[in-house]
Amino acid sequence: MKNFFYLLFGILVLNSCNSEFKDNSDKFKEGVFEIPAGDNFVKETIIRKDSIQISKYGNTIDTLSIEWKNNFFYTLKYINPKNSLQKDPMYIQINKIKENSYDFTVKIGFSKFTKKGTIYKVQ
Repeated sequence: MKNFFYLLFGILVLNSCNSEFKDNSDKFKEGVFEIPAGDNFVKETIIRKDSIQISKYGNTIDTLSIEWKNNFFYTLKYINPKNSLQKDPMYIQINKIKENSYDFTVKIGFSKFTKKGTIYKVQ
């Protein structure tokens, strides 16, 4: 009888560990995105496909390589840097996922500079 209770308890514990959270964070790896103007950001439109990101802000268009470490961390590097700041990689950490957006923190190179923002998927 004692073993029956241990078995029942074990089954209960294992069943309670099943997560109903659906990880669909990879949906942010490709598509069209937007960072709205505000909070020290200018409006930026982003197109991601495979390992390339095209960023358009104002009259400027930049092409960056994107390397995903996992669904919550990626690195951006300018393909044709225009100044010394653009030569450093940008490390992006996804902090919170919402239905069609995510909050992120970006760190430039190995500096202590970090900035937080939100990216919205529009397509």
